[in-house]
Amino acid sequence: MRIAIIAITRNGARLGTQLRDGLGNAEMYVLQKFSGQAGKGAVPFGGELKGLVAELWPVFDGFIFIMATGIVVRMVAPHLVAKDVDPAVVVMDDAGKFAISLLAGHLGGANELACRCAFVTGAREVITTATDANNLPSFDMLAKEEGWAIDDLCRVKTLNALILEGEEIAVVDPTDRLRTAFHGTARLTFHDTFVEALQSGARGFVFVTNRRLPPQAQADTLLVLRPRNLVLGIGCNSGTEAREIAEAVGAQMKRLFLSLKSVACIGSAAAKREEAGLLAFAREHGLPLRFFESEELNGVAVPSPPSAHALEAIGAAGVAEPAAVLASGGGRLLLKKIKSGNVTLAIAEIS
Repeated sequence: MRIAIIAITRNGARLGTQLRDGLGNAEMYVLQKFSGQAGKGAVPFGGELKGLVAELWPVFDGFIFIMATGIVVRMVAPHLVAKDVDPAVVVMDDAGKFAISLLAGHLGGANELACRCAFVTGAREVITTATDANNLPSFDMLAKEEGWAIDDLCRVKTLNALILEGEEIAVVDPTDRLRTAFHGTARLTFHDTFVEALQSGARGFVFVTNRRLPPQAQADTLLVLRPRNLVLGIGCNSGTEAREIAEAVGAQMKRLFLSLKSVACIGSAAAKREEAGLLAFAREHGLPLRFFESEELNGVAVPSPPSAHALEAIGAAGVAEPAAVLASGGGRLLLKKIKSGNVTLAIAEIS
């Protein structure tokens, strides 16, 4: 997490220096007339605070403002987008008594950052998130820790509220992480199938799955968490556009009732490292790419026969299937190689 510390008073400059040295990964900005109190490395600013915040907002993952909470609320309000993309915001008073988690407490990490600030300075952390205040786990924090995507963030609030109210929540979770994380703290009942859970009479539902659910299963009290356990193996002809790759992937994911939010990465041949369409598709969906040399691809046993075209072009018997298996760490193929225009695609599930 890249952290910016902003101070506008003499005491704030001193406190900010203590935070910067203690956190180890922060940059400090201090009002110019107090820059002498901030020590070496602080960046002085002489313009309006509003302009500085606007400049830094897209750059940093977390902010520590050493000033009144009201000032901070007015400064950050125009920049807020959504709880899953806003940076963490912590406010500390000039005297260093409190570290307040103001914004993006769970997903943005402000609660954790407030605790770190308190540890470094001896302040008292102030966290108002209901689950944290009651020493209860939350579904969004678990998703963040596991690297899972969340289908509808609005439903996190609903399900966390049911935990606080002591209501029963029916869970389908093949990973068993919810059973461990919530053990003894909430009324969770665990089921093997979606139908069994939906017919259980519970007030809320949490499904951990890479599967797309039918519309009739989309209750307002259903939270779907997406483990990132799918890998796309993609081969393509030179010059293939990102749009064609997206159409091929979308069609097959839809046919197999799989969610694109559960894709962890893309595997392909090293010869495709500079393939503009593939790079653009990966960038658009925020997916890392893993490339494998032909010798590595040829070392994987796959069900489809060798591809004469791939052998001639890059010396590999195939790309999509072996790349999917390699990138998934030896996972199970859910989709054997299928060709669509200039694209070959395989899908593997990480064990």
